[in-house]
Amino acid sequence: MMRNFNAEGLSVTAVKEVEEDHDEVCDGVDSPAGELLEKLQSPSADVREFACASISRLVQQSQTIPGFLQRDAVRRLGPLLLDRSLAVRETATGALRNLSACGGHEVCEDMVKQDVMTPLTALLRECCAGFETNDALSLKGQKNTVEDVANEAVNLLWNLCWSVNLLSYKSLLPLSLAHCLHTVTEDNAELLCSMNNAVLGTLESVLRSSQADMAHTLLRTLAAGSVWNLKSSLPTARQAQTLNALMATLSQCLELDAGTLIPQLRQAEVARSATASEAGNMEDHQAAAGNTAVEEMDEEEGVEPRTNGKATKIDKDFSDLLGKEELREATALLTAQQTSLEIIVNMCCSDDPSDDEWEEASSSDESEMCPDGLSEGNTSLLSPLCLSAEVHGALINHNIPEKVLKKTQFPSSEAMDVCRHNPTWKMLIKKMHRVQYRALTCLHNMLSTMDAESLGGAAALQAVAQHLSTLVFSPPDIPKEEEFLEAVTGAMRSLLQIIAYMKIPQCMTPQQLMSLSEAATCCDVVSVRVNALAILGITGSTLAQEKRTAETLQMIGNALLQVATKDANLVVCGEALDALFDVFADGDEAERAAENINLLSALKALQPVFKAKIRKEGKGKYSPEQLCVLDNIKVNLRRFIGYLETVVKK
Repeated sequence: MMRNFNAEGLSVTAVKEVEEDHDEVCDGVDSPAGELLEKLQSPSADVREFACASISRLVQQSQTIPGFLQRDAVRRLGPLLLDRSLAVRETATGALRNLSACGGHEVCEDMVKQDVMTPLTALLRECCAGFETNDALSLKGQKNTVEDVANEAVNLLWNLCWSVNLLSYKSLLPLSLAHCLHTVTEDNAELLCSMNNAVLGTLESVLRSSQADMAHTLLRTLAAGSVWNLKSSLPTARQAQTLNALMATLSQCLELDAGTLIPQLRQAEVARSATASEAGNMEDHQAAAGNTAVEEMDEEEGVEPRTNGKATKIDKDFSDLLGKEELREATALLTAQQTSLEIIVNMCCSDDPSDDEWEEASSSDESEMCPDGLSEGNTSLLSPLCLSAEVHGALINHNIPEKVLKKTQFPSSEAMDVCRHNPTWKMLIKKMHRVQYRALTCLHNMLSTMDAESLGGAAALQAVAQHLSTLVFSPPDIPKEEEFLEAVTGAMRSLLQIIAYMKIPQCMTPQQLMSLSEAATCCDVVSVRVNALAILGITGSTLAQEKRTAETLQMIGNALLQVATKDANLVVCGEALDALFDVFADGDEAERAAENINLLSALKALQPVFKAKIRKEGKGKYSPEQLCVLDNIKVNLRRFIGYLETVVKK
């Protein structure tokens, strides 16, 4: 039977009952909070929705809030933000929204302490995806819409951000909020319609804060990321000023030298522990006379016997606490630098399909790459291009390219040694490497979207080539870590393309590039193999215009043919063929090399196999964009075979 609901979501009869219960609360009798919170566990979605709606109404009366908080209402409502019923999601989020709005600063802080951010972040991410996951298919057709849920969720987030002082609160709560805000505002235009100007103002004030500790550095960086995500909401009059503050934040963060700071923080930790130990020894000496009496008292009261006059458990907890402060600072520093680099990567993004699919449609088209559009139809300062003139200028003015290049270096040996020799600091090793990987990706994007003169001209590009060559070829063996290979081959690919276009001599020999290609083509990551093949294609097409290079071209051609014939991934096969077209398209040296490796007969044998693979595997394994590129390569293969046949007949 359908239940009649009033405008606030409660059944008509239930409203009277709740009001009567509330009257009893005022008279000192038990609150209805417990009963309503129990109903949250009901198997019936209608009952859960009713309970949430009732709580939402009751918490608007401030005297009822303590009763709900004492009964752990936040933790019990939290899981319902991800309920299978949209109606329950909406009313549960609405209840928390009202609790945050009516409870004031202290209640909001308490809500964040009780981990409301975890389910809220998950809910907002689902809203971003439109609830399109397989598990959420059953949500379709319900009366409540995703937009209704998202509206409640965003308003809850704004309330929390506005109520918790991001600048002065001495805990991890501001960082939790800042992380959430940064996460949910990315690629999420539909949620920005309810943007709270007060929150935007708070973010701008965080950007202009000056606290030097690493936690505040991370806080400013996350605020910068959120402001970049929310750029379309910025008033035009404030855009230039805000952009400058944002870039200054990223620049200051990247200026910090983790290689120096991490050893200093570890030394500070050791010094603090030594000081605490000395203080403890002094207390032990003073308390020695009373130890026997203390132990007797402990035994009478059932407390664990103490060691050196203190409870063992307290000693351990106190020691752990001392050790965490510097480690938290080091972690915040590395997280801030990684986040800064990721923000710059997004600023310098490009229109082409992502690396996981197909980095570019064809190596021949790479010179025509354009920066990505950000906000369609918006002609303000920060649009329509990712790398607008203003953003480009701000990157240069704050020396961002130079600072990014420094971060592409391997982590300092001193910092690595500090972390290797301390078990609790070991986890920073991965974080230091990840900063390097993000810097290489950032360099790749800047090379793809900024003009050569902005990057320092021919001399600077040669220096970058020398630097990348050192990263890859200085170690005894080429590093095989997948994330490093993906980042460094992407940067090399972009750099070699510019160098080839500008006819700048390069420092990497064909033999070095062949060794890199061999290491990369053994990698499981498709984008690494694609980058390596493109590098061979760029190198080969340059060598084809020079004298006495036929032998090297044969080596490159054989390597590309091997991949085109044997790689299981059609995307990789297609890139190998595309590179072959570039290398052997023109020139006497290329013609001689093609004849020596029997390129024509090899491609004729490969052609039907390649076509059959596309027909058989294409639709099941590859995206429409990838299939479109593969079809183009199939056509180009036929044309290229025709070209080689005319060369042979000459």
